[in-house]
Amino acid sequence: MRACVLQAMSDDEQDWLALRPQEPSPSQCCGSGCKPCIYDVYEKELAQWERAKAMRDKSLLMGKKEESNNSELNPDTFTAFSVSSVEQLTEDTYQYRFELPGNSSLRLSLGQHIVLRGVMNGLEVQRAYTPISPRNAEGYFEVLIKCYEAGLMSQYIKTWKRGDVVFWRGPFGGFPYEPNKHGELLMLASGTGLAPMIPILQSITDDEEDETFVTLVGCFPTFDKIYLKPLLQDLARYWNIRIFYVLSQETSLEKLPQSYQENTYTGHLDEDLMKTIINSCRRKPFVLICGSSAFNEDMSRYLKAAGIEENSCFVF
Repeated sequence: MRACVLQAMSDDEQDWLALRPQEPSPSQCCGSGCKPCIYDVYEKELAQWERAKAMRDKSLLMGKKEESNNSELNPDTFTAFSVSSVEQLTEDTYQYRFELPGNSSLRLSLGQHIVLRGVMNGLEVQRAYTPISPRNAEGYFEVLIKCYEAGLMSQYIKTWKRGDVVFWRGPFGGFPYEPNKHGELLMLASGTGLAPMIPILQSITDDEEDETFVTLVGCFPTFDKIYLKPLLQDLARYWNIRIFYVLSQETSLEKLPQSYQENTYTGHLDEDLMKTIINSCRRKPFVLICGSSAFNEDMSRYLKAAGIEENSCFVF
């Protein structure tokens, strides 16, 4: 009889252990300072599990949800969205469009990012991406993603095709932009660091009352690897928008289209070129930076040398 009771207790303990939330692995954290972070969600679920276990009441766990299918973005849970189109922009970069029900919108603030969850080879990975679609886009949102040869998330993303369902949560972060607050914005973007700049640019050009000047500097390896050329050309037609390109692997501008030669530099965006661009700004700029950690550190150092104070910069 006593053995049966002990066996029952053991089975019950095993049931509770099976319900215990699993601690995230480092690969599940996107590293973007999200609130709540995946670890914050884990701590919340662990406390809920411990409370339910102490009261021996599994019904207290029924409210726990990791995924949702209601197509409303949520920072705490992953929501399913369907891929509606895939467009290859360069050899390793793609523009993905996701469906939203009816004429609904993500309602993101400017520059906010969302977190993607992927599973590859049994390992869960999470990465942050900034939608490039306009804030008022209805029925869809778009994301610019560069795929890396050895990246786990990239391997997962490369399998996407129209109709596939993937999971996002958010939004997080963002730049607290206010029309006409800054005389001029200087945007320094490397590669897909262009993504958070696009919604801000579109917000300015869509608002006839916003007279903010913008200088965007996009850093890419070659002319062929510049993303979203048609969109950037359209934006550059506005009276208050200037766009420069810095191409690190181009040695000459002669092969570039004539329309690009006057506003393109070869080599790297270094301290001297930074000073040249800042001196060409029409007003003292507030600077937005987005790229790799090395790019962000270099830009911050060059800006300091050019006399731009730290409180006049925002790093995505």
